[in-house]
Amino acid sequence: MENQVLDTLFNHRSIRNYQDKKLTNHQISQLLQAAQQASTSQFEQQFSVISVTDPAKLQVIADVTTYDLVKNAGHYFLFIADQHRNSQILKHIDPNVDTMNLHSTDKLLASIHDVDLALQSMLTAAESMGLGGVIMGSIYNDVDKIIDTFKLPELTFPVLGLALGYPDENPEIKPRITSEIIHYENEYNDQIDYNELTNYDNQVHAYYANRKHGAREESFTHHLMHDLKQSPVRKGILPALKRQGFLKF
Repeated sequence: MENQVLDTLFNHRSIRNYQDKKLTNHQISQLLQAAQQASTSQFEQQFSVISVTDPAKLQVIADVTTYDLVKNAGHYFLFIADQHRNSQILKHIDPNVDTMNLHSTDKLLASIHDVDLALQSMLTAAESMGLGGVIMGSIYNDVDKIIDTFKLPELTFPVLGLALGYPDENPEIKPRITSEIIHYENEYNDQIDYNELTNYDNQVHAYYANRKHGAREESFTHHLMHDLKQSPVRKGILPALKRQGFLKF
């Protein structure tokens, strides 16, 4: 029996090249509704979304992420972990309320989870509409610049960017690691089947060697090792979190 939801999920691939066509207000509204219908921790809806349409601010994101695609996408969303709004609401109800709990590690994680769930719902909805997109964690390259550019107040933090648009490419689906390696029953299993891992390495190598654009010599384990050896470029994340009022306990 055909399942359109599964078809959409199983055919996910990141899209980085877009047609010169902006999303309509109706599409943006539908995508935001899909994001808001995602599960949310304790029904506290601890996230916000910024539509970035100002060319100067899109250029800032392009500079920080090193991806010009943000300027060519049909729309760009910046997802924010947000305890600030609930702090404002609570203080409006009771000016003397103690909101220190909103500064906790627990509430930071809850708001980040809310962002992740909302963004994935939006992306899946977009793909079901014939759009494509790419999630961008590269905003962390200079997170202070993002905070300052978008005037993010205390108890907010930029988590991910999402570029969406009409695809101008049809990349191959990147193979995922086998479920036998990531799925356990009842307890964690650290006994990796390295034969399965070698098979997966071969699949990834074939994917990169044969893809239409950007073919290269690469495997999953090589990618892990290469990434590990790179100099850290995101040392500012922890100080920025504390600057925004999080991780007080």
